[in-house]
Parts: sequence; structure tokens; C-alpha cells
Amino acid sequence: MSHRINYIISELKDQYLIDDNLRPWIIGFSGGKDSTALLQLVWLALEQVPAKYRKREIHIICNDTLVENPIIQDYVDDVLGKIEQTAVQRGLPICVEKTVPRLEDSFWVNIVGRGYPVPNNTFRWCTDRMKIKPTSRYIIEQVAENGEAIILVGTRRSESITRAKSIKKHEIRGKRLTKHPIQTNTFVYSPIKELMLEEVWYIINAMTSPWGADNSKLFEIYANASADDYECPTMISDDKHRSCGQSRFGCWTCTVVKEDKSLTAQVKNGKEWLKPLLNLRVSMFDERNISGNRETTRRNGQKAVTLDGHNQGNYTIEYRIKLLKQILNTQRDIQKHDPSIELIKKSELIAIQVIWRRDLAIPNKNYKEITNYETVSDIYNKIYHKELDMKNLDEKLQKEIDLLKSVCNGESQDFSLIKELLELQKQKALLNRKRGLKDEMEQVIEKYLKKEIA
Repeated sequence: MSHRINYIISELKDQYLIDDNLRPWIIGFSGGKDSTALLQLVWLALEQVPAKYRKREIHIICNDTLVENPIIQDYVDDVLGKIEQTAVQRGLPICVEKTVPRLEDSFWVNIVGRGYPVPNNTFRWCTDRMKIKPTSRYIIEQVAENGEAIILVGTRRSESITRAKSIKKHEIRGKRLTKHPIQTNTFVYSPIKELMLEEVWYIINAMTSPWGADNSKLFEIYANASADDYECPTMISDDKHRSCGQSRFGCWTCTVVKEDKSLTAQVKNGKEWLKPLLNLRVSMFDERNISGNRETTRRNGQKAVTLDGHNQGNYTIEYRIKLLKQILNTQRDIQKHDPSIELIKKSELIAIQVIWRRDLAIPNKNYKEITNYETVSDIYNKIYHKELDMKNLDEKLQKEIDLLKSVCNGESQDFSLIKELLELQKQKALLNRKRGLKDEMEQVIEKYLKKEIA
């Protein structure tokens, strides 16, 4: 086993020293077993390179979806801090970066603000917005600055049949690097693709963490999240070690799967303070397709009612209000265990309030007119018994709405049209993606004219 690990370290060292244009290495670090094992081997290889040859930068990027499991997030933040500090102390060309989704792409802004239904297998909008885009932006920046970049990934053939097929599809026989399937001028390097699970755990449990982390904490996290009787094939045959399972960690809000086995197992294994998260997740899953929670249209105005009369549009404003109350009550319960945990950020609350006000300013567009509804600040203040002052924001939004209405001389159809065009332009601007704006605006105007003629 040690022979194969030493061979990988030797390969990493050789690849690092290849005389090219010093393309930076980018390592996606989740804090899980595979990315931890990969980074440990990269670190050990780098330490074997004489200081004068350590010219290639290594970027450790960690994506935070803002809805990560709190236990995992706390562990990862601690490890990233140790990596950054130790790299500086030892003079290693390693930098740590955390990527997060933009405000308009965050989970709660889309669910509670825009009323998107929680993701499922057929409408999995979250992965692109919350994981792929933030990381891709960082990679694109590095490629723009350096011409090319190499991404080191911790995928392994033995991890799953799907992983094995993916590796085989993109690999080039006899070549370490393969072209990235999407990103231009970007290459992929999979140093640990041949490692078995027991070898990964050997690296973590039997080899000292080069940045001074306590890897037993990682093993314990997997042990607590194990929902089966699978025995981790680790070389440490100590009765004190519990089964760690093949647990996968992701967003605690994930409703793509029916049951979050790792979160459920954590609660069963003593982390009972996580139960409010589990309850909220189950509630979001169970209430996703209730017709009364959904509008008859989607946000783009498209009709969304099945033949049997079941609503499939975005969430109603009433359900979004209910959901926000559930989130804040859950956050308050979780904060009894750890006051620093924040399930929904203040910036997200403000963005949600903005979207609600603008949605409700368009009578009969997608939403029935509601004159008296609880604002975000009302809900927050009632649950936390302290002010979340949005008075200035509300006043600005109302001025915006009043000004637009006055320009339209009370014509609700004109108001709706201009409002929709402004929202479309703003959305494109926020995403830095102006392509297609003209065509989409023409479609909105054409739809409006057809209604006028009819």
C-alpha cells in the first residue's frame, strides 16, 4: 500500500516540476475523505520539491453553498484555517479561497424570494447556481490571468460505476492530463483515481496531517453520519473505531433525494440538536407538490396547471411567508446550541423583501393582489423579538413602484409590461450575461401586444 502511495507522490512531484508555463494547480477541497487524501499527497510531494523550484501556485478552493451541514461547515472552516496558516509558515505557494453563490443565486433567495419549488430530479436548478457557477468563475479568472490551469480532482474509479465511466470517458491512455469537458484552456489531473477506499482511509488515519489537523475528527464525522453497517476498510484495526460508512455530505436542504441518510444518522448518533434541520427538510420535501402552495403560472407568466387542475407554478406568496417563518424558527432553535450558526443571512432577508414587494406590486400578473401581508422584517421581529429595520428599504421600493405607476397613468397592463422588462434587464445585468436580452425583450413585448389585440 505504501508503495502505491509513494508512487503517486513521486508522480505529483514530477508533474509539478514539468517545465511548462507554470499553469496553476487548482484543487477542489470539500473537506471529505477523497479531497483530504488528495491534498495530503500533493502537500507531501510539494515538500519534497526544493524551495527554489516551488514556483507553481496551488489554489485550494472550497465551495460553500451557504446551506452546508453545520457540523461539516465548522470542520471545513477549521481545516482551511490550518492549511492557510501552515502554508504561510512553511513558505509553500499555497493559497486558500472560498467560493460562494451570488446573492441572486442563493438557495433561500430563490425558494423564499422568487418562489422556486425546492429541487427534485427533474428541476435540479440548485447545482448550477450554487456549486458550478461560483467555482467556474474562479477557474475562468485563473485561466484569464495565466492562460491555462490544471484542476486536480479526487475522483476514484472504485467510488462508483458512474465515476469509473466518467474517468474512462475523458482520460487519454498514457497521459496524466485530460482536457476539461467544458472549460477552455483547462486540464484535469486525477492522481488518486486508482486508489481503493481502504487506501484513502489509510492516508487519513495512518499518515499525519501535514497541516496539523486532527484527522480523527473527519473519521468521527463519517462514523456519525453512517446509516448502515458497512465497515470502513481502514488499515487501523482498532475496536474503538466505529463503522464510518460511505456517507456523502451535501446541502442539508437537499430535496433531490427522498431521505438525507447522513443527516438522519447524525441525529440518531447523538447530534440531536440537528433535528430541527431534519424536520424542516422533511417539511419542504413533503409540501413541494401541494397544489395549494403553488401558483397557476411560472415566473415568466407561462401557464402551469395540469389537465386534472393541479397547480405547478412557483410558490404562492402565502406559502413563502410560511416557509420563512419555519426557517427563522429553525434557526432560532439551532442557535440555542450554537449562537454563531446562521441558516439565512441578513443580505438574503433583504433580497427576499425586495422580491416580495416587487412581485406584489404587479396586480394579477402571476399573483393575486394582497394588500396586507407580513413583511420580512415583521416576521423576523416577531420571532426574534428584536428589530430588523427595513424601513428605508421599504420606502425606496415604494417610491420606485409609485413612480412607475404614475408614469403609466394607472394603466395596470402598461405597468406590468414595463416592470417585467426592467426585471429582465436587471436579471441579465446581475448575471453579467447580456446575450439574448434583445430577443427576450421582444418576446415579452410581443406577448403583451397579442393580449392587447385579443
